[in-house]
Amino acid sequence: MTIFDVDIDALTGGPTELDRYRGSVVLVVNVASRCGLTPQYAGLQSLYETYRDRGLVLVGVPCDQFGGQEPGTADQIAEFCSVNYGVTFPVTEKVEVNGPGRHPLYRELVGDGEDIQWNFEKFIVAPDGTVAARFAPGTTPDDSELVAAVEKLLPH
Repeated sequence: MTIFDVDIDALTGGPTELDRYRGSVVLVVNVASRCGLTPQYAGLQSLYETYRDRGLVLVGVPCDQFGGQEPGTADQIAEFCSVNYGVTFPVTEKVEVNGPGRHPLYRELVGDGEDIQWNFEKFIVAPDGTVAARFAPGTTPDDSELVAAVEKLLPH
């Protein structure tokens, strides 16, 4: 089983259908709109725009487990992302990434033994569904190591 086999709904309702991204490089990021790291949305959108034509898919996963920094409804989150950062990458329903309610997507990304540190932790998933790299929340989307890890997996 990989992330491509996990069911998760889109922020606006209905399935996200991660299976359609099988064969693509996927960057999964747990996001929040009221966090000190929230400005990373701009960098994530830029990274997505730069590499989407080469096969990068970016998936934002709202989570309210860190200091209550994503309290909004689905509509509020969607509006915030659009109005403030022009987000065009897929955003899922709000989920739990840690604890007994951990969403199956995050069970696939981290297993059962580790926790997500904070908002904006990043996972690069290879086209075969394996986790190729994990980056701390403070790692910005334009960080040279993160960009190199994405480029390494993309077709040239």
